[in-house]
Amino acid sequence: MNRIAAILVTILVMASLGVLTLQLWPLPPQRPINEVQGDAKRGAYLARLSGCLTCHTSSGSKPLSGGAPLVSRFGSFYAPNITPDQENGIGSWSFDQFVRAVRQGISPSGEPYYPAFPYEFYATLTDQDMADLWAAIQATPPAAAPSTEHQVPFPFNVRSGIKLWRTFFEKPVTYVPNITRSAAWNRGRYLVWGPAHCAACHTPRNPVGGLPSDQALSGDPSMQDGQQSPPLTAQALTARGYTKQALIQALRTGVTPDGDAFGGSMAEVVHGSTKFLLNQHLDDMATYLLNLDDN
Repeated sequence: MNRIAAILVTILVMASLGVLTLQLWPLPPQRPINEVQGDAKRGAYLARLSGCLTCHTSSGSKPLSGGAPLVSRFGSFYAPNITPDQENGIGSWSFDQFVRAVRQGISPSGEPYYPAFPYEFYATLTDQDMADLWAAIQATPPAAAPSTEHQVPFPFNVRSGIKLWRTFFEKPVTYVPNITRSAAWNRGRYLVWGPAHCAACHTPRNPVGGLPSDQALSGDPSMQDGQQSPPLTAQALTARGYTKQALIQALRTGVTPDGDAFGGSMAEVVHGSTKFLLNQHLDDMATYLLNLDDN
């Protein structure tokens, strides 16, 4: 009996140490932010480009008042209310807290967000981008709708465990222009890998939700929402009949070169985001994805 008790005590002590370690596991410090004046109109465009409207607005609800569930093998995630409502939205946040949440995935209370929120890609957003987004959100009518709690089973519901995940699997996107390529190609690369975060859905995730860099944009046969996404490599797009104009048209209308239409989450992306983008930006994204601007 004493031996069993000793084993149980040992297990309890080890578990307690594990929980304490996760609680104390460090998160990235706040990045410096320059004081800039926000442009709400540009911020509204960025909110479309970045998918904020698509994810944070469920059907029939007020803009940015909370999204429909993103069902995955890890559980169901709900994008929260991000209107300036003081109680149910983010009206009590400071600009610095907003920037850290979007670019670093850390809440005002210091808790890490689940990587269903694509902060790895939003890390590329500039201080001006953040100021513009903040101005647009402040101009959005507040909505009193409470955010829906995530429905995530154990052990994924242990928030502190995300700190450990981030240490090994988080790969914040950095953007450095390739001086050997054209301005259009570089802008397209920034858009695809930054605010548009195409790789979040079009790269297969490993068993713990990480994005393998050696399979970038190769398609995901088992997306987080249970659907499939095709590869976006230049070779794969060309094989499916995409020219630059055909790809631009598909992103604008949701109609593919063979006359089919996008379904599922990509239809939502077109409806809530890409159909609103400037022709120049769609052209840039197509230039990069099809790799038409050869060295």
